[in-house]
Amino acid sequence: MRQAVSMVARMGFRLQELPCVLGRQLSCAQTKILGSDRVKLMESIVVGDIAELKPNQGTLSLFTNEAGGILDDLIVTNTSEGYLYVVSNAGCCDKDLALMQNKVREFQNKGSDVGLEVVDNALLALQGPTAAQVLQAGVADDLRKLPFMTSAVMEVFGVSSCRVTRCGYTGEDGVEISVPAAGAVHLATALLENPEVKLAGLAARDSLRLEAGLCLYGKDIDERTTPVEGSLGWTLGKRRRAAMDFPGAKVIVPQLKSKVQRRRVGLMCEGAPMRAHSPILSTEGTVIGTVTSGCPSPCLKRNVAMGYVPYEYSQPGTLLLVEVRRKQQMAVVSRMPFVPTNYYTLK
Repeated sequence: MRQAVSMVARMGFRLQELPCVLGRQLSCAQTKILGSDRVKLMESIVVGDIAELKPNQGTLSLFTNEAGGILDDLIVTNTSEGYLYVVSNAGCCDKDLALMQNKVREFQNKGSDVGLEVVDNALLALQGPTAAQVLQAGVADDLRKLPFMTSAVMEVFGVSSCRVTRCGYTGEDGVEISVPAAGAVHLATALLENPEVKLAGLAARDSLRLEAGLCLYGKDIDERTTPVEGSLGWTLGKRRRAAMDFPGAKVIVPQLKSKVQRRRVGLMCEGAPMRAHSPILSTEGTVIGTVTSGCPSPCLKRNVAMGYVPYEYSQPGTLLLVEVRRKQQMAVVSRMPFVPTNYYTLK
């Protein structure tokens, strides 16, 4: 039901008609955190409750600094093989790796049992309503037992030691497959032999993640944005909020109960598409914020965007103006996701 790829979207196809797409996740870095103190280490640098994760369960979390800013967003999985599997943004790879390596050394100097290993795997994202059906043909595991944000190691179309995670940054059902580099081309080729599978790039993923209301690091969130400002307060584990034992907690936790100066909101408008850096104005014409991401929604046939506005303008239904191509046009604050997500959960 969602449009799949930008090159296909221009021809009018939808995920109903093109139900499965494949993309190589050039935008991700993969790391293992090892040792009996791995959870304690990870919780010293992220906001999430890693200790509560069940075997092979993952969660979206955030690296934060002492000022409460977001250093990066990442997925942490508590694997049954005895390590934490971390997937973060490749664009932040150097600073993320330095952060984790420095923390590992700090813990090791205190006698803690921790280690770090960079995973030199490719990451293929197979997304869309029939993604699991396509993948099932190449695995022995029953994918019906693999719900959203869980993973398992399995052989995939003859390539051993693949980690299959039921996730993807599209709002649709799908998987991300961490595959040994030597088997990546073989696996991609095997998947593309199915006529339902088409290649997709990051531009296509961008329209899907925006329809799903998902942030892109460096555009919608950054080191100057706190989780509460970014409408990501839900990533803070309840236990972690109470303990206030993560970087920036003294800034972030009080914001949960107060009116922050600005908040990330969804916007919808008619007319020309809103784009990043477009000024957001009050209906009186005063500049109050900026668009961070925007594009035409292939599903809704309307223009959607995200941006930051003062708290008093953040309620859904609030009318605003957005300046596009030096012309002001009406926009309305809208709830996200713009298009309902379609994640696979066990009934």
